[in-house]
Amino acid sequence: MENQKKNVETPKPIPRVAVVVFLLKGKSVLLGRRRSSVGDSTFALPGGHLEFGESFEECGAREVKEETGLEITKIEYLTATNNVFLEQQPKPSHYVTIFLRAVSADSDQVAQNLEPDKCYGWGWYEWDNLPEPLFWPLEKMVLSGFNPFPAF
Repeated sequence: MENQKKNVETPKPIPRVAVVVFLLKGKSVLLGRRRSSVGDSTFALPGGHLEFGESFEECGAREVKEETGLEITKIEYLTATNNVFLEQQPKPSHYVTIFLRAVSADSDQVAQNLEPDKCYGWGWYEWDNLPEPLFWPLEKMVLSGFNPFPAF
């Protein structure tokens, strides 16, 4: 018994669910420059982690409000992606990302940077002239030809 080693495995990372929002105004989207160990200094959509019992729409509205102070409406599900970051330090991560679309509840609202430890600031960017570098999951969608604007 003394020579038996306990079979202790390193726990594998668990996939998490992120909800992000294409907040639309005209032909522009709201993007923030990330301050994060994942994708630092890249431009990303507002969003965050899905909490237990929350709908995607509730999560999107909560995250946009927490990060920007903006109230949103006309929230619609667009798509989901499977994002695995194997090279991520200090540990790999795996996210299922839910993409939503919405508009500001009041067009006079101004985005505020309510989480300066997580974001350098928010700005509106024309869809045909997005800043670089984009956060990898968003860049992948843009390069695939994805368009978050409704077809009329």
